Amino acid sequence: MREIFDFIVLFLIYIFVFYRKWKVQGKDVLFINTIMYIYLSFVLYFTLMPILVSLPFIFNHPYEFMNLVPFVDVSSGRGDFIRQIVLNIVMTIPFGFLLPLIRERKINLLKVIFYTFLLSLGIEMLQPLINGVRSSDITDIITNVTGGIIGYSLYLLFKPLVTKILNCIKMGDVY
Repeated sequence: MREIFDFIVLFLIYIFVFYRKWKVQGKDVLFINTIMYIYLSFVLYFTLMPILVSLPFIFNHPYEFMNLVPFVDVSSGRGDFIRQIVLNIVMTIPFGFLLPLIRERKINLLKVIFYTFLLSLGIEMLQPLINGVRSSDITDIITNVTGGIIGYSLYLLFKPLVTKILNCIKMGDVY
């Protein structure tokens, strides 16, 4: 399990940097930001890890540039494209849902699209660098952004309930 070093570093960063900062802002902020941190840690696990043990070898393989033909696997019937599309959409639904909850300023659909695009682009650009077996694809970015949009739509749908839950957490009514 080469990812253990990455998780140890993520845990230490959480404890010594983020936990202290979020705790003083209130239980609701600590709760939502911790959920987002855990979610993003798992996104890293499924998309980029192991990172630390791979760093010494990032230049030992050629960098494969991103495939810029959208849905080429679908049109050519290659691989398990349906599974990949579904997983990429599902992966970013929590991001689109949680992002408006952690941002202090107003988040609208365009900002969710932009931030989901940046998250996905960052992952797609780093995958072939960290691991020579992985590739990057524009289809992943499109489906990730779609997941962010679905997550934001769910946030809008459940906003009254989520606000009520967070207020309970803030007041200490929920443990």
